[in-house]
Amino acid sequence: MSGSADGTTSITEATEIAGLRVPQGHAARAALLVCAEYADEGLFNHSVRSYFFGAAHARAGALAFDDELFFVSALLHDLGLTKPFDSHTLAFEEAGGELARVFTAGLGWSVERRDRAAEIIVLHMRDDVPAAQDVESHLLQVGTSADVSGRGLDAFDPGFTAELMRQLPRAGFGAAFLALADEQLRRKPGSAAAGMVTSGLAGRIAANPLERS
Repeated sequence: MSGSADGTTSITEATEIAGLRVPQGHAARAALLVCAEYADEGLFNHSVRSYFFGAAHARAGALAFDDELFFVSALLHDLGLTKPFDSHTLAFEEAGGELARVFTAGLGWSVERRDRAAEIIVLHMRDDVPAAQDVESHLLQVGTSADVSGRGLDAFDPGFTAELMRQLPRAGFGAAFLALADEQLRRKPGSAAAGMVTSGLAGRIAANPLERS
């Protein structure tokens, strides 16, 4: 199940992994369509896995969250790394946040809800956000950290993780993401992505058990 070059995806509202489902509705379908069209298979699968990791974390901790808002943010969070949406001045998460504002305006979301989607995407690259402060941003941080570097992976049920990887394989994600982050370092040395690279991103990705699954 993945995005493809022609923008199609087999991920639908019926997709279920360990009792967790993709949200229903036009916003979720549109986010899937856009992510599948602009992201390659590895980046698309990472985006969906980040949602499922975050949703599983919320279920385990009995955290209430806005499923639609979180899903849309998760599907758009890395599109600032793709060529059509990469900015020569903005960090990729900030470019992704601006993309989210435009995308959700087309959905008819209020300004406040559009701002929230952008905020979640930007904050996933910032210092840890507690769930009590901003649950959706917290969930995206948990989901992306688990998937990129394996941080907190031991907290997830191994059966859930195995099913997630079966339905949404890595497809070379680790190496491709590191190359994208290296490019951010080269062009935007003051960005959060640059900081990840200089603080040992390559080693963390190599040590992630998901890269060997």
